[in-house]
Amino acid sequence: MKILVAIKRVIDPYAKIRVQSDGSGVETNNVKMTINPFCEIAVEEAIRLKELGVASEVVVVSIGDKSCQEQLRGALALGADRAIQVDTAKTCHPLSVAKILKEIAKQEQVGLVLLGKQSIDNDNNQVPQMLAGLCGWPQATFASEVKIEDETATITREIDGGLETLKLSLPAVVSTDLRLNEPRYASLPNIMKAKRKPLDVIELSSLDIEPSDSQEILEVFEPSKREAGVMVSSVSELVDKLKNEAKVVD
Repeated sequence: MKILVAIKRVIDPYAKIRVQSDGSGVETNNVKMTINPFCEIAVEEAIRLKELGVASEVVVVSIGDKSCQEQLRGALALGADRAIQVDTAKTCHPLSVAKILKEIAKQEQVGLVLLGKQSIDNDNNQVPQMLAGLCGWPQATFASEVKIEDETATITREIDGGLETLKLSLPAVVSTDLRLNEPRYASLPNIMKAKRKPLDVIELSSLDIEPSDSQEILEVFEPSKREAGVMVSSVSELVDKLKNEAKVVD
């Protein structure tokens, strides 16, 4: 079985975020970029399935310009076998991304698609569900455990108040949650090997998909600064402030 893993290039979660002066987005120039953390978990799970003998090949795919090859090479260093870059300078919104991934999954004839449940830049949490709908495949989101046996996948997923276990027929789409695994670090020998692994570049135009502007960012702004706290001299003064100023108690 071949597994396709979609990854996204995002700003490092530990980097300081700066909003552009015109409010159109965040500054990405001279900022450290990395694989989206949820996508990295999906890559790790695919590699573990291959190590168990469940998968025969792990293919990673990313959509964007040449800069995303850095993240694809990073996934190859972790243990993926092959990478695909869908080359485009346009910003692809979730529906367009799902359509592109559908075509790649069809061309590669994969048995399972793994994705992070969401990207940390836009937090849309839409692509896995849209992809499953377009493909007509079963889906399981927020997976915290993945087991593959024969032609079925048993997925434990996190829901409000507990866990839910689903049994899916393959091919299927699964999105990963934080508690699924702990991604490994790439060793130096594997980083060197990744430079020789195949990375195919596909022009978006060759897929006959025209990205549509299904979403529009109206404004991006920094959160309001937190006001300084005040010291109170008594319990009665604290209660008064909670009741009359903060209005959090009656």
